[in-house]
Amino acid sequence: MNQDTQKHLSAIEEQGYTIVENAIEPDLVVALNAALLRLERERGIEPARNGFEGHHTIRIYNLLALGNVFERIPVHPVVLPIVEGVLDDGCLVSSLSSISIDPGEKAQPIHADDQVMPVAKPHVPFVCNSMWALTDFTEENGATRVIPGSHKRDTSPVYGQEYDSIPAEMPKGSVLIWHGSLWHGGGANRSGARRVGIAMNYCAGYIRQQENQQLGMPLDLVRRFEPRLQELCGFGTYRSLIGHIDKKTPAQRLLGEARNFKSIWDLG
Repeated sequence: MNQDTQKHLSAIEEQGYTIVENAIEPDLVVALNAALLRLERERGIEPARNGFEGHHTIRIYNLLALGNVFERIPVHPVVLPIVEGVLDDGCLVSSLSSISIDPGEKAQPIHADDQVMPVAKPHVPFVCNSMWALTDFTEENGATRVIPGSHKRDTSPVYGQEYDSIPAEMPKGSVLIWHGSLWHGGGANRSGARRVGIAMNYCAGYIRQQENQQLGMPLDLVRRFEPRLQELCGFGTYRSLIGHIDKKTPAQRLLGEARNFKSIWDLG
């Protein structure tokens, strides 16, 4: 593990989050912005108009099924090692979606991404999420708001209650990564321009994914994915046990391979 990765892991352990500046290649930022605008236009996507997803926020879900450029996100060589350090290398893609906050949007209620799970807090991380900044993130345009150290609390926030928080400001091309117990929420956009981000969310291999990756993507598309991306989408197994099919990984079943994988039962 290199020193930069360890530095970010220490920040997540202490504060609950870290910001990796200059993480996303400029050409990828351009390509992702263009792809999101195209999808929004072609699909006629409009705001969900509810208190959590927003009344002036465009969200596009299941991005891995919607364009090759999105395949570069889950396996990004700068971001993934940090996520693996928080969880482990058996982590999964939980969801991949865009969050574009338009002018006039109110602040999102403060929440923790793991608070729907009935587990006593504090606990070891089993959710690790990230926000990719495809524009500058500023306090004025709705930068994600965080409460440092809140991942160590023994409760989750009360939905709709006001809390003191700070903006996770970062320049375009940066990535915010946080512990799933961190209290946070999207900020209010008081600027005249859209704030564009991509939420790349991961979970531990023993936790159910937020988006159903196995049914959400055509299998012919998954067959084309690189092996690591297949694993991240749930077509591998966790610790050679969880998620198997007749002692085969889902990827082996998908590819029609007959050989067995090394399972936990073979170790005794």
